[in-house]
Amino acid sequence: MLKINKKLFISVSAAAALSLGLTACMANTTPTDTKSVKKASIDGGVMYPVANGKTGPYYINTNAHNQKIEYGRVPTAKEYEEWNSDIMADGTGLPEGEGSVEEGEEVYESKCVMCHGDFGSGGGGYPSLSKGNAYELHETLVNQRIKPDTDGPVRVFGTYWPQASTLWWYIKDAMPHPMTDSLTDDEVYALVAYILNINEMEIDGQEVDDEYVLNREKFLKIKMPNKDGFEPSIDGPNGPENVRKYFSNPDNFGAQKYDLKDPSSRCMTNCQEPTAKVVYIQGAGISDFHPPLSAVRDLPKEKETAFNAEKSYEANCAMCHSADGMGAPVIGDKAAWANYTAKGMDKVYSNGINGINGMPPKGGADLSDTNFKSIVDYIVSKSK
Repeated sequence: MLKINKKLFISVSAAAALSLGLTACMANTTPTDTKSVKKASIDGGVMYPVANGKTGPYYINTNAHNQKIEYGRVPTAKEYEEWNSDIMADGTGLPEGEGSVEEGEEVYESKCVMCHGDFGSGGGGYPSLSKGNAYELHETLVNQRIKPDTDGPVRVFGTYWPQASTLWWYIKDAMPHPMTDSLTDDEVYALVAYILNINEMEIDGQEVDDEYVLNREKFLKIKMPNKDGFEPSIDGPNGPENVRKYFSNPDNFGAQKYDLKDPSSRCMTNCQEPTAKVVYIQGAGISDFHPPLSAVRDLPKEKETAFNAEKSYEANCAMCHSADGMGAPVIGDKAAWANYTAKGMDKVYSNGINGINGMPPKGGADLSDTNFKSIVDYIVSKSK
């Protein structure tokens, strides 16, 4: 087996694996023109310049490469400003502002808890934001599940993300669903402060406690536990070249060289070193099934049960209709629902079945029209 050190080996990607196959498969079909100079691509493969109407083993349409693009237009300054909203790790794009942990908790309880759970614990298919102390749980990233009761790695914001700037940017641009880009900069700072707090993190040696106030200056001093946990390094102006050099050497990600004189080549057959010791996981898998395995392919008989509108509401609709901040009328809000029912129940049914604004048809639930109308009736009855 390969000896893997504690540094997270995350960069062994499908792109790298694909580059192995493409390069080796083209080994005998590359251009013979002596003027063709190979260059390592960003993922460790090889790029060939156009020579004699070909690049690598493939013919190309040279006329298409020389055509002028005549579609589109230059974006306006406002359009470019809206598009260019990313926040970089060095602080580029990060606006001024501030928010406290206490304020962030209020925003979280109002607009985030319905999806991400109490204290960022997750639930309902939405990711957890915290599982406890980020520094302690960061150590779990080297865990491997080799037994059923083995603890695996804990991957949440505090333990796994290398830069806090990604969190600020993602909240600002994409949260809360479905009211994206509705939070002020101060609210985003407050939410980030709260998330740092529930991850039990520090900034410049100071604990982000309940009274902590986060601003731009303090934000730039955040150092994530997993900042150096990824390979290769993509930071700084030499980032792309670092990636190119990293993947040009198969030893960095466990591959074997096809030709020792050509580091860009890749092995495709009999690549394992004969001296390597292969260790297989023992005792894994399930052998005692309850109920026993069966070859019968008949569909289970459907049980006829009375439709429960209240339970179906809790399962399919409560996430958006039980709390302010989701853009949907809240159950029990008489004034809000009166505006809808005044147009007639047929209109209310139609909006729900077909979808309206940020709500997908039937709220995304797999329900018959009849059962969905029963849920609407239940909501309306609770909002009179």
